[in-house]
Amino acid sequence: MKAPSLIAFGNRVREERQRQHLSQEELAERAGLHRTYIGMIERAEKNITLENIEKIANALGIKKYELLK
Repeated sequence: MKAPSLIAFGNRVREERQRQHLSQEELAERAGLHRTYIGMIERAEKNITLENIEKIANALGIKKYELLK
């Protein structure tokens, strides 16, 4: 069973990525992460680290806390 917090975080990343009209590949490139990793985050298949939360937030041009709302 997927943790509700991972599901909520993945949904938030997807929502912001789509709002900015970015593909998973474009977000991954901006964040210095692999495209499949972004997909796994959005599907709540990975327990993300604080370091990678920061990379994704920076790539999206938002504050870290905005991904945790």
